[in-house]
Amino acid sequence: MDQETSSSSLTFGALEARVLACTLCPLHETRNHVVFGEGACDASVVFVGEGPGEVEDDTGRPFVGPAGQKLDEVLASVGIGRDEIFITNIVKCRPPRNRVPARTEMETCFPYLEAQIALIQPSLIVTLGNTSTQWLLPDAPGITRSRGTLLTWRGGIQVLPMFHPSYLLRYPSREKGSPKYLTWQDIQRVKAWLDERRQSPS
Repeated sequence: MDQETSSSSLTFGALEARVLACTLCPLHETRNHVVFGEGACDASVVFVGEGPGEVEDDTGRPFVGPAGQKLDEVLASVGIGRDEIFITNIVKCRPPRNRVPARTEMETCFPYLEAQIALIQPSLIVTLGNTSTQWLLPDAPGITRSRGTLLTWRGGIQVLPMFHPSYLLRYPSREKGSPKYLTWQDIQRVKAWLDERRQSPS
């Protein structure tokens, strides 16, 4: 990425325009829409997934397919609206057949996520699933061990890994210790984090 993209003077709108026009990796050849992300540009919490799926590629919006509907359910369970947070992915274009993004694809797209985070300046990043967690924090254990643990990215921003909502679709049990039960605990922590920021003097 060139110097202008990483510059702190780049506006959010200019960044989005650049991402929407991106042709830096082969994913642009098979996409229908770039999925930049959506939500509050000054959000305290940014949710980061892996990459767009089929419905996201069709609509240009993040997390609107089955996994996105599950994420909405998780957010609604504690009264968090999409307009309070920002939701995006490591890569902004759908990998064919919803495969895990290749390392080179993530390396190419990552400066866009870095720029989003630099402009939004969140106090908490919620990584959804193993791919986004280990991309931001390569030394973190797998998601089953790291979820629910507050970690630190680049010495400043707190990171809270959570199960990807697609994982919850495969394991519907709500029993104690189940993925849904643990996600309920994690999203309550996110809600408490947001409430604390709202109550703090600006």
